[in-house]
Amino acid sequence: MVSTVTVKRALAALATRTDTARRPYAAVIDEADTAREDLQRAAGFVEAVGLDRLAEATSNAERDGRESLAERGEDALEAYRRFQAVAAAGEGRDHFHPGPGTTKAGSGQGANQ
Repeated sequence: MVSTVTVKRALAALATRTDTARRPYAAVIDEADTAREDLQRAAGFVEAVGLDRLAEATSNAERDGRESLAERGEDALEAYRRFQAVAAAGEGRDHFHPGPGTTKAGSGQGANQ
């Protein structure tokens, strides 16, 4: 498994890279889109690159007439915002609730023990 530090370094380098014929905004959108498939990679993307940079990359793609790339950027941005909303809604919530336990077969225990 790749460490979070390694992911952050790679994403930061990717986001600021200018030594290629490909526009930097395309690299940002490509990584944002791909990173959605892995939670650790997605978190690394958000921390290292950020959603503001993704929104800027999407605007630049749109400005340059790269509609399909801009659409991918918008889809990724929307997905990351949904992730954040779900995470924010879950903060402070108790996911463990007291209640009846699982009974052991043949033990004579009731569900309330």
